[in-house]
Amino acid sequence: MASIAQTTISPVKGSFNLSNYDCVRKSFDWEDASKELHFWESGKVNAAYETIDRHVVDGYGDKIALHYINENEKRSLTFSEVKEKTDHYGRILKQHGVKKGDRVFIFLPKTPECYISILAVIKIGAIAGPLFEAFMEDAVKDRINDCKGTVLITDKDLVQRVQRADIPSLETILFSEDIEATPVENDREEVVEWLGKEDGLIIHYTSGSTGKPKGVLHAHRSMIHHLQSGKWVLDIKDDDVYWCTSHPGWVTGSVYGLFAPWLNRATIVIQGGRFKAENWYQLMEDLKVTTWYSAPTAFRMLMSQGDLFKNYDLSSLRHILSVGEPLNPEVIHWAWNNLGLRIHDTWWMTETGGHLIVNLPAELIKPGSMGRPFPGITVGILDDEGNELPRGEVGQLAVRAPWPGLMKEIWGNKDKFDSYFKYEGWYSSGDLALQDEDGYVFFQGRSDDMINSAGERIGPFEVESKLIEHPAVAEAGVIGKPDALRGELVKAFITLRTGFQESEELLEEIRLFVRKNLSAHAAPREIEVMNELPKTKISGKILRRKLKEWEIQKVQ
Repeated sequence: MASIAQTTISPVKGSFNLSNYDCVRKSFDWEDASKELHFWESGKVNAAYETIDRHVVDGYGDKIALHYINENEKRSLTFSEVKEKTDHYGRILKQHGVKKGDRVFIFLPKTPECYISILAVIKIGAIAGPLFEAFMEDAVKDRINDCKGTVLITDKDLVQRVQRADIPSLETILFSEDIEATPVENDREEVVEWLGKEDGLIIHYTSGSTGKPKGVLHAHRSMIHHLQSGKWVLDIKDDDVYWCTSHPGWVTGSVYGLFAPWLNRATIVIQGGRFKAENWYQLMEDLKVTTWYSAPTAFRMLMSQGDLFKNYDLSSLRHILSVGEPLNPEVIHWAWNNLGLRIHDTWWMTETGGHLIVNLPAELIKPGSMGRPFPGITVGILDDEGNELPRGEVGQLAVRAPWPGLMKEIWGNKDKFDSYFKYEGWYSSGDLALQDEDGYVFFQGRSDDMINSAGERIGPFEVESKLIEHPAVAEAGVIGKPDALRGELVKAFITLRTGFQESEELLEEIRLFVRKNLSAHAAPREIEVMNELPKTKISGKILRRKLKEWEIQKVQ
């Protein structure tokens, strides 16, 4: 039996949307959440309508929907203005022949236009495919090609990374700079396409330990999960100013940066530009942010700035959450000791579509724990045969299926989808965990080779594939090396082709090659040249596990 942390941090005083976890958990039914949405009575389903239009219909059109800030640029839009813009974008898309079920990709920086584009695509019944703004040519190409995207919304800078000749399905590229000025034939035409709860909503690509990134398709029913987890986990109230730091190209940035807060009628913050501690603190002071959702890496970077936070008025802040990787206990203690606030860890995955294991604001926190199952969610710790293990034992973290946020499919890959359900009735997460007697779940590691760096999941195969495209690289093995700041950093072990000699200049050239052609976050931060990589005797598969063992031994 593994040891479990015994320390706890009590909730701060306040009024919370969920005040008694044990009581609600016994009685909650997902249909209860559905009743708050318009489709419950109308029978008409569209997640974009519920996210924005519903609030205008209910009389909240003049409420501020978003604040955008990027250095000296500041803008604010009401829910009515967001509705008008999504309607206009939707009509433009319809003029270009976009119809129900088409895949429309959005490749934009973190701006209001990015969020508006995503909702416009969904509003007309198409499937939105948001792309992270740091993706390079191959990452963009592979994702659009995989599900045969027909339309791309981007800007005149990022379009330079779009290899249109290599994306045969791509029929139309629209520039965000031009859309608003483009006239429509009928500006009174009904925009909303009414759908079924199982119709496609959004597709996010997630890296696997083998093969190219997989397209995780979510359905419109996911909004039920987004609404309720936003209400209870984000604890959104009508006067909240809510800031999720993630880009909508990642699932956190769409689900908890867009859908969950807007379904709950929050005012959201969209911040452009790079991370700078001073800018983050100033933003929270100026906009009076109340609720803040970020990643352990960001919190550790702020910790490294020492007492800088004392220069800013952060008194509006009442609720902080974390996602993307296990939250170190020392980060929780830092926030508690310096800000007087707890950081609430949350666990879920791209495939799960919403929070599954959470630390709720009204409940005890055990630093180091991911929390307890969200009401309506049943967690199991399973052995290798799919049997549930006793409390305190380490095993496979699984979740009883289904639930509203669960993915609809892996695009074009039924075998991959089915692999998540190898134990009858259970979704297998690939994580190892244990659950204590109080129901708190503690992460113990990954059962595969996935790299989790700064809250972003990186598939080693994708990086290895890019490395060996460089003329100097013969073979490559990629692992996640433990790192105090990022959780893990990407480290590559390579062998060189004949005629190439190791040098600092060559290794930097290789690193920049991956950065340019794949993405910055996937580029190896360390590269080690070896004479030979460890492999299995029969298949010759590179043993990443052995590489990681060697690396860990070196730092001990």
